[in-house]
Amino acid sequence: MHPTTIARLLITGAVLVALASCSSAISHKDEALASKAPLAPAQQQKIRGLRGMPPVLDPNDLYAADRPNQLSPAVRDFPSRVYVPNTNSDTVSVIDPKTYQVIETIPVGRQPQHVVPSWDLKTLWVNNDLGNSLTPIDPRTGEAGKPVAVHDPYNLYFTPDGKYAVVMASNDRQLVFRDAHTMKTVKAVPVSCHGVNHADFSMDGRYFIVSCEFSGELLKVDTEKMAVTGRQKLPFHGAMPQDVKISPDGKKFYIADMMADGLWVLDGDTFAKPSLLPTGKGAHGLYVSRDSREMYISNRGEGTISVFDFKEGRLTKKWRLPNGGSPDMGGVSADGKVLWLSGRYNSDVYAIDTASGQLLARIRVGSGPHGLAVYPQPGRYSLGHTGIFR
Repeated sequence: MHPTTIARLLITGAVLVALASCSSAISHKDEALASKAPLAPAQQQKIRGLRGMPPVLDPNDLYAADRPNQLSPAVRDFPSRVYVPNTNSDTVSVIDPKTYQVIETIPVGRQPQHVVPSWDLKTLWVNNDLGNSLTPIDPRTGEAGKPVAVHDPYNLYFTPDGKYAVVMASNDRQLVFRDAHTMKTVKAVPVSCHGVNHADFSMDGRYFIVSCEFSGELLKVDTEKMAVTGRQKLPFHGAMPQDVKISPDGKKFYIADMMADGLWVLDGDTFAKPSLLPTGKGAHGLYVSRDSREMYISNRGEGTISVFDFKEGRLTKKWRLPNGGSPDMGGVSADGKVLWLSGRYNSDVYAIDTASGQLLARIRVGSGPHGLAVYPQPGRYSLGHTGIFR
């Protein structure tokens, strides 16, 4: 064989070996990546969300952006704090979670109910219900700004597209859609039930479920049309629904009921009659763990926290506060290791270890602590309340 031909064959062989080696390396790399983040068929499907809403990261897990310490660049340099609205003291207690100490007390308007992170994560809004105002707090500096006039702001939510704030005007019996930045009214929606207070949005953001505390009812609201499309009375005499939270897969809504002493389990799409899961006396607040596997339920009437397993569909644990208490509203720390809850009738805040249920600290605050916010928390944007992040 001619030397030139032999050389060509040798070169060709070397190239083929190199390509095979490269292909093998790429294949192994792909396999490694796939093993870390396998895509189920449902995950490959895109959710047709509300126009302008950030895309759903994982249709199997609405809370995929809420993993431990997965902070948005917008909040990464914010100091970690716990903001506690004291309803009877007209103040907000600010706790350093590292020392379990109150480091500041901020005067606000009359009867502050909840501290609510804005959709863009840049502002904390204190809902001064009887003061008819919202007090903005800059979470970067901890300084309070000039109150904004808003009538009857018992609670506050934000539409998933970030366009509107939705004020739960409980006494006014209205859902008031306002500009998310200026808080100017866009549309006031009258409701026939009494005591609108808590809500959560569907996976696609196209509707949300609202609890009506004083008439024991639920509402279904079209987000884009800003209109009530469904209403039902809960099948329990004296029902008093509170917090609302959607399951990670978006298939069910859970509504805490402090008189039925448990959770209503609702199919939001069909809005059919829900079933009741007993949890404990005075079921009130609902908080999802950082791995999306569990939900913490505060049972205010008996001083306990029930733990619900989403996959198993049942309660797996119950933690009891030493010497009792009245666990109400709160949130989970950025690392997922601590559940923070206000003690509504004890002027306390509880820090609870999420691994063991052990009480880490009981911190004295003002009178009537209610919707406390742990901030910052992981997530791309906020849907309101004390921190519903997606």
